[in-house]
Amino acid sequence: MWYKYKLYRWCVLMMIIRAKFKKVNDLIYISHLDLMRLFQRALRRAGIPVKYSEGFNPHPKLSFATALTLGVSSDGEYMDVELDSYVEIQEFIERLNNVLPEGIRVLNAEYVQDKNSIMSLIRWSSYVIEIPLTEEISKENVEAKISKLLNMDEILMIKEKRKGKKITIKQEDIRDKIRDLFVLVHDNNRIVLKTTLMTGSVGNLKPELLVEALIKYTDIKAIKEDVNIHRLELYIEKDNQITTPI
Repeated sequence: MWYKYKLYRWCVLMMIIRAKFKKVNDLIYISHLDLMRLFQRALRRAGIPVKYSEGFNPHPKLSFATALTLGVSSDGEYMDVELDSYVEIQEFIERLNNVLPEGIRVLNAEYVQDKNSIMSLIRWSSYVIEIPLTEEISKENVEAKISKLLNMDEILMIKEKRKGKKITIKQEDIRDKIRDLFVLVHDNNRIVLKTTLMTGSVGNLKPELLVEALIKYTDIKAIKEDVNIHRLELYIEKDNQITTPI
């Protein structure tokens, strides 16, 4: 009977699927709330046996890593789905992708035993940021200015936080929230940067605020309204190293 107990225990522990998905094209303009609703409908249409909460108003046990700013594309979003019964990973991916709209695709998935929510685990995000320029600047000059920025003891920026109708404005040092920042592409009229920024419940820095810091603390003349941001990946911390959630 011991093997039946082990099988039962394995099944109980392995009923959470962690899935990685991308959000691109026109789907970058749907809100986080609409994204949650979209996946709830897709899971129902795909016939995925999602576990529901108990109580008067049961809801599917589905959680997302972190909200993505409206208008930002991504190849590295994550969600956890708790199931009532076992589904093969490849079947889960295929069934979901068959009913999801173009612009959202599940890229990878696996069963996880971590009881912590994916939202509580995320610590960093990596981004590619394309910045149009109003004035030409050499790559060496850009790199020098970025180096100077990163060598500052403090990078003070004004952060605005909205909760309902209440808006709180405060000054914050964002330096420790920038893990790295470097030039990927340099053209006459644009630069493309890659950066890793703190993300999640412990601390969060939006790439838009980093762009504002670049404009404020350097002589880089950017067209802020035309900046294009793409999230590459989300990361958790494990043994003092950052790694992907799956």
